[in-house]
Amino acid sequence: MPPVISFIGWHNSGKTTLASQVVALLKAKGYTVAVIKSTKEQGLAAEEAWTDTAIYRRAGADCIALLAPDQLLIRSKPPELDLLSLVQRTFFDRDLVIAEGFKHAAQVEKIEVRRDPDSPLLRDQVEGVVAVVTDLFLTGGIVFRFEQSREIADFIESRLLADRTPATPISLTVNGANLPLPEPLRRQLTATVLALLGPLPMNGKEGTLELCLHCRQPPCAADI
Repeated sequence: MPPVISFIGWHNSGKTTLASQVVALLKAKGYTVAVIKSTKEQGLAAEEAWTDTAIYRRAGADCIALLAPDQLLIRSKPPELDLLSLVQRTFFDRDLVIAEGFKHAAQVEKIEVRRDPDSPLLRDQVEGVVAVVTDLFLTGGIVFRFEQSREIADFIESRLLADRTPATPISLTVNGANLPLPEPLRRQLTATVLALLGPLPMNGKEGTLELCLHCRQPPCAADI
């Protein structure tokens, strides 16, 4: 299961803005990053009545998936799972999961985002807070300023990703022709192959893995 860290804070503290900056910085380093956000709002992102997914929803389908060339959208009833169980089921093939909210999640490290000087300090109320991001005066513990998103990304990398290297997605080559893969399928194929076979030799072409099915080395005569 990938490591998880959650940005927590009171309403309008800037969690989404800061977390999205950190996601972009970690992606630029080559990591695969998933995001999961907790909200108390309901009725968000409802489909238009005329869409196919809405038709299936009205028919009573428990889970609806829409696969497009650029994304996979899944809508289902919220599972009765804690954060770590949900991550393990949904984001098992990512390097890191950044959550927003889930301040009471057990065994999850958290970064508190704080703007309002009158709001209670969450690190005194919940477990797992490893740093606070604020421009207010604060002593004790690790403290970042809002403009230090790069330092926060480095902090997360050193703390949670030290044993991981940015994954090089594999490509699929058949009879010398490189077959285009949708990005979700590419990530899943990369995670599946590496999980089954372990570290594999690269053939020198960045982002490409050519593997002999017989000897786990670059293609041999048995594959020709």
